[in-house]
Amino acid sequence: QLETLEQEEQECLELTPHPTEKRIHIVSHQHGMTVTKTLQEGGAEPQCQSFCYSWAKLRGLLLEGASLLLLRVLARRQTMPLDLVFPAMDTEGNLCTSSY
Repeated sequence: QLETLEQEEQECLELTPHPTEKRIHIVSHQHGMTVTKTLQEGGAEPQCQSFCYSWAKLRGLLLEGASLLLLRVLARRQTMPLDLVFPAMDTEGNLCTSSY
């Protein structure tokens, strides 16, 4: 019964003259999960965008940490079920699917 309570991703691009930093923060709450994306380019003010997903849309969600655990279990068992597909989030925090 593992569940993701909070996850943060950070990506930095050191491109001269406009370094870029992108952060995605995902936090669980009683109604679902909130995703907050922050983008800062160069010395400009950070741009923030936040949105929520309900638990109904997230049923079976497999985030990055859970995906790593699943891969380890599958490797240990040396078996791979056919058509193993889970809801996931892409690098922008949008819902997508993850197939193994």
